[in-house]
Amino acid sequence: MGIRKPLVIACMALAPMAQAQDSGNWKGEAELGLLITSGNTEETKVNSRLGLQHETQTWRNTGEFSSRYTEAEDQTTAEEYKAALEADYKFDDQQYWFLRGSYEDDRFSGYDFESTLTTGYGNRVWQAGERSFLDLSVGGGYRYNKLKEDNADGRDVEEEAIARLAGQFDYAFSDTALFRQKLSTEIGLDDNNAITQSETALQTTIVGSLSMKAAFRVKHVSDAPAGSEKTDTETSLSLLYGF
Repeated sequence: MGIRKPLVIACMALAPMAQAQDSGNWKGEAELGLLITSGNTEETKVNSRLGLQHETQTWRNTGEFSSRYTEAEDQTTAEEYKAALEADYKFDDQQYWFLRGSYEDDRFSGYDFESTLTTGYGNRVWQAGERSFLDLSVGGGYRYNKLKEDNADGRDVEEEAIARLAGQFDYAFSDTALFRQKLSTEIGLDDNNAITQSETALQTTIVGSLSMKAAFRVKHVSDAPAGSEKTDTETSLSLLYGF
């Protein structure tokens, strides 16, 4: 059954938690959402994510790995795998220089894969306590996307210089409730193809390190491959374990 592959990947993503708990300066969160319906409509949805952060006085390194899988009536309707790594060199408590790489494999996006490498300047323009802050960043880099089918001009890849704008706003309502908004856009400097992604999330502690998370995600591609929708949306409800 097609669900086995995403479940195996989800388990592999959650495995590093045990090692991370024993390592200094590491923190992170593991997320898993599973929905199975039966009866008139049979559908299975699996979402998993692992986020890791290692921070010292001068460096903040983050990694995020996620997968999404949906099967309806024995047909795969969504299958996506993402990875993003970022290293921030902190000039002071607010300003930093970042280097970021990302890779995405979405079976139904019209791309074989999407990848970017960017660098630039970031600033934590506001912070209140340890859990409430606003980060803004601006930079540039390079995009290399492999298409499933050739373009009208015969090309099977999209490669160009890009500008990247991004922000993350975290606000802790209390010790047990957190609101998070992430927004980024990467704009091609040659073909002007803009890829914008947003995640709006609210998480509430259930007990100890275990939380419930509700999220709404949007991805918009201004010049999507032929036969693909420009906008994808996803609403999810999942369990999150912080460590």
